[in-house]
Amino acid sequence: MNDERRLHSRHNADVQLEVFDLHSGQRLGRIVDLSADGFMLFSDTPLAADELVECRLVSEQLIDGVGEITLGADCLWSRPGADGQHCWAGFHIIDLAEDQAAALEVLLKHL
Repeated sequence: MNDERRLHSRHNADVQLEVFDLHSGQRLGRIVDLSADGFMLFSDTPLAADELVECRLVSEQLIDGVGEITLGADCLWSRPGADGQHCWAGFHIIDLAEDQAAALEVLLKHL
């Protein structure tokens, strides 16, 4: 995905943000960068493009009272990591409640 298509600037996550599947609780990976409309994930397990996930973004520390955000995301692309075990995946946020969107804005201000 080229930079011209991005609506929002991406922020490299200095804060450790982990992503967990909302239903199974399985850890999907760690956020590498985050914007108001998507994120890139470094995952422990291969993810498929077009996979829809409902997930929790969990911060290792509270940021202005925000510790986690629940959202739905669509995996736009996925490619294997150099070791063949991990993968990189790009997600577009497709389902975000108003209060969760506000929480995401708080996080983005700190990245």
